[in-house]
Order: sequence, then structure tokens, then C-alpha cells
Amino acid sequence: MAKDLPHVVVLGAGFAGLTFCQKFRAPARVTVVDQQNHHLFQPLLYQVATAGLSATEIAVPIRSVLAKKKLTEVIMDQVTAIDLGAKRVTLTQQTLDYDYLVIAIGGVTHYFGHHEWARHALGLKTLDDALAIRQRILCSFERAETESDPAARRRLMTIVVIGGGPTGVELAGTCAELTRRVFKRDFRHIDPSQARVVLLEAGPRILPTYPPDLSQRAKEQLQELGVEVWTDAPARHIEAGRVHVDAVVLESENILWGGGIIAAPLTRRLGVKLARDGRIVTEPDLSIPGHPEAFAVGDVAEAMDARSGQPVPGVAPAAMQMGKHVAKLIAREIRSGPRPPHERPAFRYHDKGPMATIGRSRAVAWIYYKVKLSGFIAWLTWLLVHLVFLIGFRNKAVVLLEWLYAYVTFRRGSRIIYARDMEAGRADRATRQEAEVSVPPQKTTAP
Repeated sequence: MAKDLPHVVVLGAGFAGLTFCQKFRAPARVTVVDQQNHHLFQPLLYQVATAGLSATEIAVPIRSVLAKKKLTEVIMDQVTAIDLGAKRVTLTQQTLDYDYLVIAIGGVTHYFGHHEWARHALGLKTLDDALAIRQRILCSFERAETESDPAARRRLMTIVVIGGGPTGVELAGTCAELTRRVFKRDFRHIDPSQARVVLLEAGPRILPTYPPDLSQRAKEQLQELGVEVWTDAPARHIEAGRVHVDAVVLESENILWGGGIIAAPLTRRLGVKLARDGRIVTEPDLSIPGHPEAFAVGDVAEAMDARSGQPVPGVAPAAMQMGKHVAKLIAREIRSGPRPPHERPAFRYHDKGPMATIGRSRAVAWIYYKVKLSGFIAWLTWLLVHLVFLIGFRNKAVVLLEWLYAYVTFRRGSRIIYARDMEAGRADRATRQEAEVSVPPQKTTAP
């Protein structure tokens, strides 16, 4: 690489970071740093967690995506420190000096101050998380098949999902389909259709950011699948195999957490203004105040939409648009010279509206915040939108074929149990996260 060219360092190859690299076109060196060697399509993680898809169908190697970018280098490493004043990033094995910095390190599962719950309630943020959930559910039903104690069998066949947002709704719906439709032909001594799936939401309704009628329709579709939807039911305490909801104790070997995410702990060591959830508060152009050469994008950024004046949501389309915006901005400045943040174009988010899938032919969607859809039409819309966002033609083709197969046959092929020590590995990660994250609780109960 030409050492005399400007150096752009991109931290994270999620939707925001990878889109930046794909859209960036300027005479400059680009170094991408990520802890993993793959880009992950997170909206479909729940499909891996519930055995609908395999891990390789929603992940693609970062190097293969950026193979044609000759001035782009990919480093698989962990960021340990960022010195904004010195314009330097420290990794575990080296340091990188930069002219421009794009922070796209994403977030971690948010337990609302109860970091110890991570040991018992599995979050869904990474491939490891998804595989751990799949492992636990599959192993629980295998154990239930040979369990003679009725109480122990019920505990093994109970799934509790905490959090009534999109992640929780998707997990609860697909878990119900998995147990009642897929497992029912697989076992001889248990009846998987009698499995219990409970969705807990602390507020008065699930999908609280949706209109009340769509939230109600989502609840009805979940109930049609057999999901017990508990609203005004905050998790007060979680321990091994138990969730305490006020005076009620739910016993389950499968406790899943869908309560949201919080910015990566590294942001708390930057010395910049942060939102309550650890996100970096940005200027309108997405730069970090006081550091016009550094930008925060994706889940790590607390940005205001110049169009609506509202906070930009932490969703994949927003992250991709942020990455594209910063790519154009930096490329323009490399060619024509730097400009102060107030002279740069502000970020405008083109929001097409939220949507959430619930199960086979079941979903809700609010298109452009005008058209409300539910049922099969909403599910088909959700399917097409997510296929468009999948990176790599092979992934799109494989996912489409897998879904068609599952839709027609009610079978899911990714039900292999392996890596028996995966739970121990995940427990170690949960312990590390508990030690790293030190954000004061925002409220006394979970979502």
C-alpha cells in the first residue's frame, strides 16, 4: 500500500462499518479492525438460534466482501484503547495511527444493570449467542425425552423469553413453531406440542414503538402459535432455571433475553459525551464533538436525524445509511480539503418504517409509518426486504431455499448438537461482560 496516502481506520465490520468500506471511494488507505473474521446479518440471528438456518447462511467473510478493495486491509484483532487526541488506536498486537477514524463497534446485550443475569438468561447478539441458544433448546428436549420426573420434564420443555420488543417477539414466535410444528414428529416419549413458551414484557403491551392496533395484532398472532404473552410482567430476579415475576416463579431451563442492547464498554473510556446507554453523542454530521476527524456510526452512535429531529433508531438500515453518509463525507474532504463540522451536510435518515416477523406467515409492518400490514402480506414484505439486505448472492439464494423448504415441510435442517462445552465458553464471556460493563441501572426492573 502507498504509505503516503491518508489513513482511514474503521473499527467494526457490522452494517455501518462494512457499508462505509463498500461505499468509500477516495485515494486513501483503509484499515478495518474487527474481533471476528465475518460480517453477520444480525436480523436473522433468531433463525440460527431456533434451528431455521445455519451460521454460514447469515455470515460472510469480511475479506471476501472487500477483496476487490485493493487499498483496504482487514485485521482480526480487538481494540483495547482509542486516543482521540493523539489520533491513535491500540489493538492487542499493534497500534494504528489515523487521519480519519470511523467507530462502528456496535453494542452488547443490555441487562439494565443486572449484569449477573447474563449467566442465566442467554442474549442474542452474536453467532456464539445464537448457537448457545440453539444448543440449550435442543439439549433440553433431548433430556426431556428420557426424563421420568414430570416436574423436571416440564422445566426442560418450558422456554421463557424476556422482552417484548422485536427480538423477543421473533424469538417467542419461532420457538413456538419449533416446538409445536417441527419437534412433534421427532420424539416418541414426549409431546413437544405441550411445550410452554412464555413471553414477558414489563410494559402494558409488546412492540411498544408500534401503533397499539399492530401491537395487539402481534399479540394475537403469537397467541395463535401458543405463546403465553404476559404484559405488565417485569422480571424481578433471574437465577439458574428460574425467573421471578413478582409473586410468580417460572421454572425453565431455557431463559432467553430479548431486552435490547447497550453501546460497547469501550465508549466509556473515550472521554467524550455519552448518552445514558453509553452511545456516543455526535454532531449532526456524525462526527464526535471536538474531534472532527473521528465519527461514530451504527449502534454506538446517539445521532439526531436532521429530517425529523428524532434520535436515529438502532436498526440495520440506519447503520448502513450512516456508513454511506460518512464514506461520502470523508472521500470529499480527502479530495478537496477538511471542513468544520458545521459546514458539512447533516445526516438524514430515510426511514421506511419498522417491521417484525412472528412466525410462519405471521408478521407486522408499518410501511413509511402510513401503511399498516399484518399476517401473510407483512411476512412476505419482511422476507423480501431482508433478502435484499443480505450481503452476497450465495447467501440470498441459500436463505431463500431454506425458507421455502421450511415453509412447505415445517422442517428445519440445522438441528445438529455439537460443542458440548459451548455453555462453559459462553459463561466465560458473560463473566467478562459483567466485569467490563459498569453502567448504572436505568430502571429497577427488566423490560
